[in-house]
Amino acid sequence: MKNNYYLYLLLVLFIFSCGSKENYEAVSDSSLYPGGDAATTDDFSVNAFGHAAPGLSDIKQMEFVTGNAFFKRNWVTAPASTADLDGLGPLLNAKSCSSCHFLDGKGEPGFEKGQSSALLFRLSVENEEGKVVPVPNYGNQFNHLAIIGAKEEGDVRIEYEEIKGRYEDGTEYSLRKPTYSFENLNYGEMDEKVMVSPRLAPHIIGLGLLEAISKEDILALADPDDKNNDGISGRPNYVEDVVERKKVIGRFGWKANEPTVKQQVAGAFQGDMGLSSTIFPAQNDTEAQLLGSIINGGEPEVTDDILDRVTLYSQVLAVPKRRNARTKNVVDGQKLFHEIGCQKCHTPSFTTKDNADIEEFSNQKIYPYTDLLLHDMGEGLADHRPDNEANGMEWRTAPLWGIGLVKTVNGHTTLLHDGRARNVEEAILWHGGEAQNSQEEFKKLSKINRENLIAFVNSL
Repeated sequence: MKNNYYLYLLLVLFIFSCGSKENYEAVSDSSLYPGGDAATTDDFSVNAFGHAAPGLSDIKQMEFVTGNAFFKRNWVTAPASTADLDGLGPLLNAKSCSSCHFLDGKGEPGFEKGQSSALLFRLSVENEEGKVVPVPNYGNQFNHLAIIGAKEEGDVRIEYEEIKGRYEDGTEYSLRKPTYSFENLNYGEMDEKVMVSPRLAPHIIGLGLLEAISKEDILALADPDDKNNDGISGRPNYVEDVVERKKVIGRFGWKANEPTVKQQVAGAFQGDMGLSSTIFPAQNDTEAQLLGSIINGGEPEVTDDILDRVTLYSQVLAVPKRRNARTKNVVDGQKLFHEIGCQKCHTPSFTTKDNADIEEFSNQKIYPYTDLLLHDMGEGLADHRPDNEANGMEWRTAPLWGIGLVKTVNGHTTLLHDGRARNVEEAILWHGGEAQNSQEEFKKLSKINRENLIAFVNSL
């Protein structure tokens, strides 16, 4: 009897150790630090997205502080006593970077009527030669605000249609589909063939780490002709690097339409706030709007020093550490994430190149859960507006790191390019096109397995 007891005890210990080992292997030590050794923070508070990468040099830490100040400051109209911060407008969507990226986090769309500063609208039209160009009266971005002496372009109305659905286990769900219309237009009628693409401000952690991924590693994941027959055909978006004056791989923006953080920042200064820089020296108004007589804040309005500091600030924001990564439901959810094929686009990890522009970010094992490639996401999410080489059905795979802390930082859980998804579950259900199979497999899961998969995503 005594021998049987010891055999039973050994069996229990063996099973327990196997289970622990399985969990440990599924969740490696390095994956707990998605920003690597250089750029992971353990702050899970409302300030979780606002920390400098801890591995930075003292000089970069100081530049981060000043960049943070410029990121948060409101710009003003010219002329002003604060000469370095004037020149706002004449047309704009926001007065500061943090207006869209509050606490460096994710924006939220407007309500039934009106427009949030965090939700902007790209515009274009096809000309007589078949080329996609800005809309003559309204340019390539709709600006719903203006300074004194100018008229805003108009208002945007957002309306949502509820779409009901049902899982295989009978549980019901509901999605909301947005429609947009332009009202109170001040510069003539909008072209009836205008192509509109809503873009919601994302959280901006880890951008410098994404910039430090080698182009070879990104291209190694591309399979535009789906030669391996897995239904996934990611491809890069090649865009113009304005500084280098050549086509390079796009990494940033909802359609990977910006190649570098610096160009992304300069584009936001111009399009969102009407501020010129050496990268984009033009104002953001059109000739048809006749606003050229309004005093600007200099040429350029954003000095190279300020642009560099805001760029560095945006590059080096740290990524929060994983939470609850080794609890059973999260580990089970991670297995399901892979079993239904989510990792085919949301590539878990990369090792950054050994000569990163931010030298502290070289040779870092990071876990962004993106391949930075374009994927056809189906008709449901299509904006039908080309962007460089991206077509109207394609979107860049959004990084998932930090997603579970958006509610803590920004008080909401809205996701996708236009914020239509109210949580992770709805975001998954909107996946179509190349992700259609994963979406259907998600619908087949039991309620507890769906919850486990969502718990895993929210642990990232």
